Amino acid sequence: MKKIIIASKNPVKIQAALNGFQEMFPKVLFEAKGIAVPSGVSDQPMGSEETFQGAWNRVNVAREVQPNADFWIGIEGGNIRHDEDEMEVMAWIVVASKDRIGKARTAGFFLPKKIIDLINQGYELGDADDLVFGVNNSKSTLGSGGLLTEGVIDRTRFYVQAVIFALIPFKQTALYQS
Repeated sequence: MKKIIIASKNPVKIQAALNGFQEMFPKVLFEAKGIAVPSGVSDQPMGSEETFQGAWNRVNVAREVQPNADFWIGIEGGNIRHDEDEMEVMAWIVVASKDRIGKARTAGFFLPKKIIDLINQGYELGDADDLVFGVNNSKSTLGSGGLLTEGVIDRTRFYVQAVIFALIPFKQTALYQS
C-alpha cells in the first residue's frame, strides 16, 4: 500500500488526488490522507505564478510534517486576470516523491462578470460562487466549474486530469531521470 499525503483537508482535493493515482496506477493500492497546511500565498491566488507557488509550498510543508509517505501532493486553485472584464479559473498540481517531482496545470475556463465583480470586491472564488448560486461551501463539492456546467464537470473531475498529467514522471521514469 502506497501512502499519499494531500496538502489539504478539502474532500474534493483528496478525492481528486486518489482518483488520479488510481487511474494512472490501477494495479497499486493507495491510501490517501489530507492534512491542513498553509499555502504561503493569498487566500485567492491571482496569476499562474502565485497559484503554482501555493501548490509548491503545500507540497514542501506536507513533506516536512508527514515525512513517512510515498507521495505528497499540492493542489492550488487560482485565477488569472486577462483584463478588467475577463478572469480565468485554473489550478496547479505538484506531486513529489522522495526522488521525483511532477507538475501540471488544469485547463482553464472564464468566469461570468457577476462573479468577477465579487472577486474584485475581495471575495474568494468559492464565496462568490456561493453568493451567486445561493449554495453553501461549493468549494468542497461542485466548485465553480460544477456550478457553471450544472454538474457536467465538477471540481473533482476538473483536478483529476491535471493530477494524472503531474504523475507522468512517475509512470515514465526512464524518460524523466534526474
